[in-house]
Amino acid sequence: MKKFVTSILFLALAVVASAQSSIQVQVHNVVSVDEDFRVVFVIEGENSASDFNWECPEDFDLLIGPMESSSRSVSIINGKRTSSRTVSYTYVLKPRSEGEFILPPATAMVKGNQIQSSPATVKVLNQSNSGAVQSNPGNSSQQGVASDPSASSGNQRPSSSSQNANYGEIILDLSLDRTSVVVGQPVNATLKIYQRANLSGFENADFPSFNGFWSQEVEAPTNIDFKREEYKGKIYDAAVLRRYVLIPQQTGDIVIDPATLTCLVNVRVQSRTGSIFDGFFDDYTTVRKKVESKAVTVHVSALPAGAPASFGGGVGKFSISARLSKPTLKAHEANSLIVTVTGRGNVSLIEQPKVEFPLDMEVYDTKVTDKTSKGSLSGSKEFEFPFIPRSPGDFTIEPVNYSYYDVEQGRYVTVSTKAIDFTVEKGADLPETVVSGGVIQKDVRNLGQDIRFISTKPASFSSKGAFFISSPLFVALYLLILLLSCVVWYVVRAVQSRRSDTVGMKTRKATKKALRQLKSADAYLKQNLPAAFYEELHKSLVGFIADKMNMPMSELSKENIASRLVECGVSEEIATDYAGLLDECEFARYAPSSDNSQMRSHYEKAAELISTIDSSMKTAKKKAPVALALVCFLTIGSGLNAAELPAEPASSGTQNPETYSENLWEKANQAYSEGRWEDAAADYSMIVSLGMESARLYYNLGNALYKSGSLSGAIVNYRRALKLDSSFEDASYNLDFVRSLTQDRIEEVPEFILKTWVRKLCYSLSADMWAVLALVFLVLLCVFILLFFLSRTVAGKRAGFILAILFLLLEGACLGFAIHQKNGYLVQDEAVVTVPVISVKSSPSAEGTSNLFILHEGAELKLIDTVGDWCNIEIADGRQGWVEARGIEVI
Repeated sequence: MKKFVTSILFLALAVVASAQSSIQVQVHNVVSVDEDFRVVFVIEGENSASDFNWECPEDFDLLIGPMESSSRSVSIINGKRTSSRTVSYTYVLKPRSEGEFILPPATAMVKGNQIQSSPATVKVLNQSNSGAVQSNPGNSSQQGVASDPSASSGNQRPSSSSQNANYGEIILDLSLDRTSVVVGQPVNATLKIYQRANLSGFENADFPSFNGFWSQEVEAPTNIDFKREEYKGKIYDAAVLRRYVLIPQQTGDIVIDPATLTCLVNVRVQSRTGSIFDGFFDDYTTVRKKVESKAVTVHVSALPAGAPASFGGGVGKFSISARLSKPTLKAHEANSLIVTVTGRGNVSLIEQPKVEFPLDMEVYDTKVTDKTSKGSLSGSKEFEFPFIPRSPGDFTIEPVNYSYYDVEQGRYVTVSTKAIDFTVEKGADLPETVVSGGVIQKDVRNLGQDIRFISTKPASFSSKGAFFISSPLFVALYLLILLLSCVVWYVVRAVQSRRSDTVGMKTRKATKKALRQLKSADAYLKQNLPAAFYEELHKSLVGFIADKMNMPMSELSKENIASRLVECGVSEEIATDYAGLLDECEFARYAPSSDNSQMRSHYEKAAELISTIDSSMKTAKKKAPVALALVCFLTIGSGLNAAELPAEPASSGTQNPETYSENLWEKANQAYSEGRWEDAAADYSMIVSLGMESARLYYNLGNALYKSGSLSGAIVNYRRALKLDSSFEDASYNLDFVRSLTQDRIEEVPEFILKTWVRKLCYSLSADMWAVLALVFLVLLCVFILLFFLSRTVAGKRAGFILAILFLLLEGACLGFAIHQKNGYLVQDEAVVTVPVISVKSSPSAEGTSNLFILHEGAELKLIDTVGDWCNIEIADGRQGWVEARGIEVI
């Protein structure tokens, strides 16, 4: 049906075209001054023309015209009758002078519309045209000429009087559009024959072989069509025998050998009978005339030095494009990259451009398609690169560069395609999980494996990078243990010293002793015995000072007592009252009076003074220790408060980060349980972005990323979980499982057995657990150090020394393990490959370096150094190299 409609449309267009009238002009483009030539105007169309008009220009003489002739043709197509009328108007002109002239257009009226011809150009030469073949301008082909110059003209009768024949002029010419080129620059070659004779055919044609050129025959006409042309100032009938495209392949002067051709010429032989009818009965004979073209030399220069590495031999002007044959790619399915070079020049000889495919792509032999038409210098060449991607993921084909030599600019030009980004999906033969056979118990087969489920317990978030060993709380507890140990040592030593200090004991018991003596005085007071009362009162006052200040009885004068009291921190007023009371006691003892009314006031005053002096002396002694203890407790209290307070208080109107993180935790766990892996991964990642972390958080994030299809993301987060808690069994199991799905199998270099044992011991507990044990062992260490220093027995000191050494080693090991795990977490010296495939190069550069080996997604690396956007890495088997930082993620 579609073909039928197309045919109807073509027929309709043909009918419409035939119905339209037009004026065609037929005239020689070159004539001589003494030549009469014809100008024919032809009007074709269904409708008849009227009012034809053409004005002969002044440069020509109008000899005849116009001569009108007409014809009509009728055609019937699919039952529809159409007719066409052809009217011709002929003029015979003669030039008045030489030069190049323009014949004005002719006009006519067709159904009320004016039509006109195109202007024609006629070149008039000042030469004789007696030798030229006169031909109809409407049909310039020479009659009787063989259709192929290489074919024989048949049996021709040889001339018996060829010596009288007039051969005319015949020239065979090989012309080039340029004779100085560079290697690879196309040259157009045309072989023509020019003649002013009566040719009947050709034979024995020998065309050039074009040694040193890549050649292609563009035109080889089967019918030799002669047309008038000017050649070296003369008029000839010329015809094209061959056209070629030549591309030089070597430098230097290359000579193109002459072409040869034998022409069959009809020569008139005049009769010699002397009859008046000789002109009517002249005989013609065919003679052979061999013509030869001149040898042509082409100077071919070498291309300039310094061609780019992407130079593909192209000379001319080109552009390049690239595309994938299939927009959708899957692993292990064939696809093709099609690179097309389009332009003008030596298109057929351009070489295949270099394409850098992503690693892990199997590339096969290139298919080349030349889409240049025969003999054309313009076209395109298509290069199809079949390849098969072996790994899913996002890939990029870098821009394809192609360099060519631009003759017009005289320099090399480089064109490039755009980078092609594409995604390779998992193929049908890549399962989501790996089924592994094996037997767990007798007659129970392991049908499949998968990662363990997420942790739904509270995650107990902490600030990112926060460890108990480096927290203010740990420092405060450590200092508190040491301070308490010092306090215990000080207290015990003080108790022991007080027990062994008789003077101090006497001083401390002075107040109690004085108060007991006051009770005896109080008994005498009640019995109203003044002498005995004042005797006991005086003894208690003097004995109190002697015991309290450790003064001998010989120095207990009132002046010494007052001055010593002031030195011990007692006020001068109390010291004076104390000395006055001693005077009153002595006076009452040695000068008794009948008035005993002051005994009660003296007794009360003595008790008050003794109590006041004792409290004043105690206060003075306790000021320095109390101040020191106050400073210590304030320091420890500030450390504890710093450990308990958050780093930044939540602003008003903003949800607490910890509360928000807990809400996200519950939301993510719910999404994971419902199979919405991407949503769960996004919520877990949001908690991490808030500056929170925990081993369970990283474990759950790794699970969500694995379920979403990211092996590298799962490995990174399982490793981070184990860095925080090396004893996390579920994270260790899932990490081993995901590692089994990666493509690279790298043999680890065995390490020293002792180092392995120490490392396993270090990571048998988390860093926080080791820090807690360090505090416990510090307490025990301090206990046994106190035992060593405070014990009064040899066995106690020996036990304290041995156990103190033991717990010192344990406490140091715990501290070392905790610090090692913390430093191992903070030092980012490990990474995981996150792209489907990455090339490990010998130096940190994309150019001028070689590929050492390739790694696939999930491969674990050790970072050695970083230079710009490149990282120096080492894999488990000891091999090293450089990779781009964008293709890895630091753990």
